[in-house]
Amino acid sequence: MTDQLLIEQRGRVLIKTFNNPEMRNALSPEIYKAAFEALDKAENDPDIGAVVYTGMGQHFCAGGNLNRLKEDRNREKSEQRARVDLLNAWVEKMRTFPKPIIAAVEGAAAGAGFSLALGCDLVVAAEDAVFAMSYVKVALNPDGGGSMFLCRGLPHQLAAELMLEGGVIEPQRLHALGIVNRLVEPGKSLEAAVVWADKIAAGPTAAHGRIKSLLEQSYQGSVIDHLNVEADYINDAVFHPEAWEGISAFFDKRKPKFPRG
Repeated sequence: MTDQLLIEQRGRVLIKTFNNPEMRNALSPEIYKAAFEALDKAENDPDIGAVVYTGMGQHFCAGGNLNRLKEDRNREKSEQRARVDLLNAWVEKMRTFPKPIIAAVEGAAAGAGFSLALGCDLVVAAEDAVFAMSYVKVALNPDGGGSMFLCRGLPHQLAAELMLEGGVIEPQRLHALGIVNRLVEPGKSLEAAVVWADKIAAGPTAAHGRIKSLLEQSYQGSVIDHLNVEADYINDAVFHPEAWEGISAFFDKRKPKFPRG
């Protein structure tokens, strides 16, 4: 673990805080590794139902550390690729992690910081936050899945504009386009995200996992393939203890108490 990533649990919500405010929470291979390991540990923990990512201080995450990238030019190319592979392993874990992940964005979410916010399932942003896929400003291209996530969520021309120009896009516009789920007052994104995560975490964990998997698979294959996956999942769901409790609670006119573990 690294002190650049702080981990706190509030109820069934795991909060992960990027902790390098002097560098606007710039990322590092140590963070990639620690974040992956923390998700891996939380995956089968019945006491955790959702995860929130946030940044210490005034910013969410400014992306990669350019000083480190400058130094990496003196290393073997394979070493740099290995560091990117660590980032990719983390992002892949986020996408396959069977519990909801929410980004709580204050200040800047730039470069890989924007990619990570997009890689979360849900995004809560302060009204004065700024988002930028700023790689091209230093002649780089997106990593961490940023280009795919933008193309999935935005029209081609807007995704191209953000990546080719590297300019800022306001959270209000991203909210209107459906990329940001909720806008809140400055300084309130973490509080709002944790409240939302806590509400979601009270729901059926196994069902959340199936839904996340269906969301990810919806971008792949044919409609027929997807229908078959849905059929397999609903068949599993019907015989799962969660569904028994959910359906029983519905007929009993009470709030369900979903089993954990």
